[in-house]
Amino acid sequence: MSDPFRSGFVSLIGRPNTGKSTLLNALVGQKVAIVADKPQTTRTSIQGVLTMPGAQIVFLDTPGIHRADTALNKRLMDAVRAAVEERDLLLLLADAARPIGKDDRQALDLARKCHAPVVLVLNKIDLVKDKALLLPLIDQYRAAFEFADYVPVSATKGQGLDELKKVILHHLPEGPEYFPEDHVTDQPERFLAAELIREKILAATRQEVPHSVAVIVDQWEETGRLTRIFATIRVEREGQKAIVIGTKGAMLKRIGTLARHEMERLFGVKIYLDLHVRVQPGWRDKAAFLNALDWRTMAGDDDA
Repeated sequence: MSDPFRSGFVSLIGRPNTGKSTLLNALVGQKVAIVADKPQTTRTSIQGVLTMPGAQIVFLDTPGIHRADTALNKRLMDAVRAAVEERDLLLLLADAARPIGKDDRQALDLARKCHAPVVLVLNKIDLVKDKALLLPLIDQYRAAFEFADYVPVSATKGQGLDELKKVILHHLPEGPEYFPEDHVTDQPERFLAAELIREKILAATRQEVPHSVAVIVDQWEETGRLTRIFATIRVEREGQKAIVIGTKGAMLKRIGTLARHEMERLFGVKIYLDLHVRVQPGWRDKAAFLNALDWRTMAGDDDA
């Protein structure tokens, strides 16, 4: 008699820059979430599905836990809180190379509200030269919360991922195959394209730009093997616009080239990408524009 099929929903939470999106991509086996070394890179809950013989894991990546001081940040934290509810398992990511901080304790407070088992995932162990230092850190977390398990990993190096999958499967119930075998994410290509453009901006621009940038795909045309994408990059100030465009348009061209190449790899078609930059003051506090940013709620006048 064969083993029962196991499936379930697994949320990833943690403070900013613990590597949640990198881990999601590594577990799923392809890129479904953008990655950058800037806080609040992830702005919505992103689903990644891993289907393997006898099991299906539906992961949900979430924004980093932080202080909600704008309408955008409040939405991000709402997404995190929603991801803690009705889960089969919660993965709390922590940076193995850093001591427990205020944001980590905020993540622990959220974990206490979860009715499902919680696994501590100590990421970035490749940055810890003396692995013996992991034990006292685990002891600190153990003293703060009763975790179901503890798994050290390196998402960037692929270390510990097989063990993490085993631990996840151990805690998942018997269940159905929720999605077809080839289903990897719930994000439309249009949304992922906007996110890839934003990822390249985050990587290329200075510290003052990242939190203030948003990308909207205005037009999407598919003709045979060529897809034409017209997108607008929104920033809050003229100075930020100048940074994104760069001298004689060099920065914008670089961003466009990097984004286009990655889209072509992901989507498997030739891409024509047309980018423009527009100043939209205070967009992070405009509800209708925030709706337009998230594909789940795309609606309304984005100038409201």
